[in-house]
Amino acid sequence: MIKNIPITFKSVGLSALSLALPMAIVSATTIGNAHAADTKQKAALYDIAASISPERIEDDITTLVNFGTRHTLSETESDTRGIGAARRWIKSEFEEISSQCGGCLEVYFQSETISGEKRIPNPTEVVSVIAIQRGATDPGRYVIMSGDIDSRVSDVMDFTSDSPGANDNASGVAGTLEAARVLSKYKFNGTIVYAALAGEEQGLFGGRIMANQAKKDGWRIKAVLNNDMIGNIEGVNGVINNTTARIFAEGTRVTETEAEARRRRFTGGEVDSPSRNLARYIDKVADQYIENLDTMVVYRLDRFGRGGHHRPFNDLGYPGIRIMETNENYTRQHQDLREEDGIKYGDTLDGVNFDYAAKLTGLNAVTLASMAWAPNPPANVSIKGAVQPSTTLMWDALNEAQNPQLKGYKVYWRHTDAPQWEYSKFVGDVTEATLENVVIDNYFFGVASVNNDGVESVVVYPGPAGSFGE
Repeated sequence: MIKNIPITFKSVGLSALSLALPMAIVSATTIGNAHAADTKQKAALYDIAASISPERIEDDITTLVNFGTRHTLSETESDTRGIGAARRWIKSEFEEISSQCGGCLEVYFQSETISGEKRIPNPTEVVSVIAIQRGATDPGRYVIMSGDIDSRVSDVMDFTSDSPGANDNASGVAGTLEAARVLSKYKFNGTIVYAALAGEEQGLFGGRIMANQAKKDGWRIKAVLNNDMIGNIEGVNGVINNTTARIFAEGTRVTETEAEARRRRFTGGEVDSPSRNLARYIDKVADQYIENLDTMVVYRLDRFGRGGHHRPFNDLGYPGIRIMETNENYTRQHQDLREEDGIKYGDTLDGVNFDYAAKLTGLNAVTLASMAWAPNPPANVSIKGAVQPSTTLMWDALNEAQNPQLKGYKVYWRHTDAPQWEYSKFVGDVTEATLENVVIDNYFFGVASVNNDGVESVVVYPGPAGSFGE
C-alpha cells in the first residue's frame, strides 16, 4: 500500500498550501521536480564543464615548472626563476583574462611580511595573487577556488635546488587560472574569487593572510575549494585510476561554543557541518555534470599528518574543503630530483595527467558557477517535531534585493546513516514547511534555496551546527 505524506507550507504573504505525495515516489531524483528540464543556466553548467582545456592546463603547469623553484624563500628579483617570477606571471595571466572580459576581474597581490617562524625564520614577504569576479546582485557573498604557488624538495628549507612542483601544486594553480578563463565569460549573482596562495609548504601562511583579511572585511564566505594536487592518477599503491577524486571535509566546526556543543549532542549535526554539506553538494555536482568522475567524501579535515590551505578558513568557521586526487604517489611529493633503486623521485611534468587535472578543474568550475547563480543558502534554519507525527522546518526569507533570482526553497531529508541526501520536495517561496508522517527522530533534515532556473544552493542543516551564516 502506498502511504501518502501530506506536506503543508507557510508562505510569505500567501495562503497556506496542502499537498499529498505518494511515499513511494518521494526521492531526490523523482519527486517535486518542478525544474526537470534543463534550463539556460543548467545547460550552461554542462558547457562550463566541457570548456575546460587540458591543453591550457598543461601549458600553465609547464610554465610554472620552468621557473625552476617556487619555494617561498627563493629568488624574487629574477624574471625567469623563483617565487617572484612565478607570482608576477600568475598576476599577468589573471590580468589577461580580465582584459578579455572587459575588466571583469579585480586582480591584486595580497601580502604580509612573516618572520620568526620555524620555516620562515627571517623577514620574508609572503605574496599571494587574488582575482575577484564581482557578483551582480549579491557581491558580498563569496565562493573561493584556490591553489598553492609554492613548491619544495626533501628539505623544506632548501630554497635553491630545482623544485618543479608540477603536481604539488602547479596543478592547483593551473586549474584556478583555467576556471577563471571559463567562468569570466559569464555573469553571476554572487562573487567568485580565484586565489593563488603562497607560503603553504612553510605553514599555510597565504591562506591565513587571506582568511584573516576576509574576516576583517566582512566577507560572507559560503565555500572555499582548496585544490592541492589534482593531476596524479598513479598511486604509490600501484593503483592507476582517473575516475575518482577525494573531497576532505571536517565535521564539527572548531569555532563551536559550549552551548552549541550541548545543543548538538541532542539534535545532531556532527556529520552536517557546512563543510560536509558543501562536500555533498560537490559530490552531487560530479554526478550530474562531470563525466566519468566519482567523488569520495572523506569525513576528515585532511590526510593524516598533512595540511592544506582550506584549514585557515576552517579555523575561522568558514565552510572549506580540499579537492584532490584519490591515489597519491609519495615518490613525487616533497622529493629531491634523483633516481634510487630504479625509482624516479621528484614532482615533474611526467607525473601529471592533464586530462584528469581538467576533469577536477571542471568539477570546481561547475560548483563555483552553480553556487554563484543560486540564491544565498537559507539562514536561521530551525526544526521542530518532538513527540509528533510530523516534522516542521522554518527559515528566514532571503533578502529580495540580493536574491532576485529566488524561486523558492527545497526541503531535504535522509536516513541518519545515509551519506547523501535521499528525499526532497520543492515547497515554493515559503518560510515554513511541515512533513506529515515523517518522524523527526528517524531522519536528518535540511533546506536549500532554488533559483528560477532550478539551480540550488547548498543544503543547510538546522541550527548552529549546520549554519552557513547570513
